[in-house]
Amino acid sequence: MKKFGLKYRVAVYCILFTLLLTFALGFTSYRQFRKTITERYYAYAETILGLAESYFDKYDIAEAIQTGEMGEGYQRTRDGLNMIKEKSSIAYVYAVYFEDLKNPDSMCYVINGATKAELKGKAEEEVYSYLGEACGEGDFDLEMRQVFIKALTKKSTAIQFYENSTEEYGDMLTCFRVLFSKDGKAVAIVSTDLDINEIRENMNQYLRRTAIISASMMALLVLLFIVFIHKRVTGPITRISRQTDEFVQQLKENVDPAELNYKQVNIRSHDETRTLANDISELADSLKGYMSNLQTVTAEKQRISSELSIATRIQADMLPRIFPNFSDRKEFELYASMSPAKEVGGDFFDFFMVDDDHLCMVMADVSGKGVPAALFMVISKTLIKNRAQRGDSPAEILKNVNAQLCDGNEAQLFVTVWVAILELSTGKGVAANAGHEHPALCRCGQTFELVVYRHSPALATIEGIRFKEHEFQLYPGDSLFVYTDGVPEATNANNELFGNERMLQALNQHPDASPTTLLRTIRHEVDDFVGSAPQFDDITMLALKYNGTGEADS
Repeated sequence: MKKFGLKYRVAVYCILFTLLLTFALGFTSYRQFRKTITERYYAYAETILGLAESYFDKYDIAEAIQTGEMGEGYQRTRDGLNMIKEKSSIAYVYAVYFEDLKNPDSMCYVINGATKAELKGKAEEEVYSYLGEACGEGDFDLEMRQVFIKALTKKSTAIQFYENSTEEYGDMLTCFRVLFSKDGKAVAIVSTDLDINEIRENMNQYLRRTAIISASMMALLVLLFIVFIHKRVTGPITRISRQTDEFVQQLKENVDPAELNYKQVNIRSHDETRTLANDISELADSLKGYMSNLQTVTAEKQRISSELSIATRIQADMLPRIFPNFSDRKEFELYASMSPAKEVGGDFFDFFMVDDDHLCMVMADVSGKGVPAALFMVISKTLIKNRAQRGDSPAEILKNVNAQLCDGNEAQLFVTVWVAILELSTGKGVAANAGHEHPALCRCGQTFELVVYRHSPALATIEGIRFKEHEFQLYPGDSLFVYTDGVPEATNANNELFGNERMLQALNQHPDASPTTLLRTIRHEVDDFVGSAPQFDDITMLALKYNGTGEADS
């Protein structure tokens, strides 16, 4: 079992999720509890403040502040504040005023309340604050004094709250409101203080209890969940993984497909894990069948590849491939090449002596690619050569071959052909073009140009047609270049064609070069142009340089 397998990761994820969930629930619950407790304390402080204000209003303490006299009403107000403090859980109930609102240090007490316990064993002067008594420096911080001044200055009628902390009294929640005289003057601040430490302690106790209960429940749930997941998910998946690893190991060891063995895992639950186990078992069976078929297909492919390789050699052997040719003939130089797009191609070239003074040249392109085109190419090449060696003219060659190719051409293949017969002694030639590319001619000392003339339809397209002939004259130093459409239609990655213009530019880099150099230059330019794009068509070329005869030169 892997050290950090699915079961352990599920356990870790569950624990992390539980911790996060516990924290989130605890935090949310704590905030809600704190809000509720705070609101209750605020409401309680308001109630106590309202009760204290009732005594201030009943006995007109505002007038006492203005006159500075502590009469019978003043004492009854203190008795009321004492009762409030005795029967409530507030820390302080009191009133203060400012002799000068511009001076925070001028704050003085009005009155306060105390419990019997606070008075026990002490003089009243030690516990009670009296009208006009200055507030001690540690009784109220500066910020709290300024809050009181602001409320008095604005004559605010709303109940306000302020949390403050002093060294003497600790953390307090102060609830206060401005006391107004009968003539509407803001004369004092009536206030009650609650001990915040008690609130915080209650909230902390709640938080601790909630955390302990939540953690215990979550731990129990995690344990139950892990046991359930192991039984229903991770356990079955672990067994599936073990059987799958064993099957993969057999594949790595190149076990024969017939001997491959996958032991299906039995899953009792009717859920996705059972479906997964069944699917993997079916996949293993399918893989075994696929590998068996692949063996058969691979063997067949190797056989076909071997046969194609033989076909490629046969096709190459059918084309002239020994250069220089006719080394005993000084009247011309000739070079040709063919690069198929697939293992075998449909393009072909040929050249041979019809008699001692006549050279026949053929350049052809069969429609389609691959084996069908290659077979049609063999037939076409054989028929053309047979007719030429019988002494037929180019037009007669095409006419007779066309009739034979049209007969039983159910595959509807066709072939474009350029065929020419050159009289070596005079340089006179006759050519016929059956739908093929226009040849390029370079006069001695000049540049290559296309020889454009109207040509006839391709062979095997129309029965009984006549083919036109074209006479031409070569002079010593002239060069002739013929090719298939694989040259101008070579395409790069941007779907651009090489084109006739680039072909002529390549030829005219060295127009007086030998046929071998011309063809190598063209192929180099085509390869640079095409780049990494695949070759879609056969590329076939033939170049001839006419030297003439010694007698003609003289």
